[in-house]
Amino acid sequence: MDIASNQGPAIRQRAFDRDRFVEDCVSAHRADGMDAVAEVLAEELKDHRAVLRALGGPTRAGLDVMHSSPDFTIFAAHWTPQMNLLPHDHMMKALIGIYTGREDNILWRRGDDGIEAYEANCLFEGDVAALPANAIHSVTNPLQRFTGGIHIYDGDFFETERHQWNPETLAEEPSDGDAIKAMFAQENQRFFAQRGI
Repeated sequence: MDIASNQGPAIRQRAFDRDRFVEDCVSAHRADGMDAVAEVLAEELKDHRAVLRALGGPTRAGLDVMHSSPDFTIFAAHWTPQMNLLPHDHMMKALIGIYTGREDNILWRRGDDGIEAYEANCLFEGDVAALPANAIHSVTNPLQRFTGGIHIYDGDFFETERHQWNPETLAEEPSDGDAIKAMFAQENQRFFAQRGI
């Protein structure tokens, strides 16, 4: 996982515009691939507060889809306080840019007896991380507030069959868009039940 940090002073000439951002990412992807898209994302997150103002603060776990096509996907992912996502892969290159909160990642790799953890890192507001197509990671929001990040994928995130691993046994299981939706629904149920809502 390659991480670029934008945690210094922010100097921006314009506010975050969702439609323009998507157009810039799509154009960069068509012209030069995910490395070019990473530059667009990093530039926008130099002022992560502007992104937060434009997208709004997360209020529930879920995905705010900005763009979805057979070769490219962009969405804002929202993690509830202390939400955990089990180990999973994407089967395509990915970028993650945090605009509010924090995301802790454990990176896993396949071994002779399944998967094994080998690295961990933290993404703070303004950070951008790149994941290779074969990456496996689990995600935690360690904070008592919501985390929001822009996630960009080099393919059709919702129609690609992927894999996830049981968090206790590390047994491999199939995953797809429906499995992800169920995971978010369960997390929202937990979050609101804890608060008596």
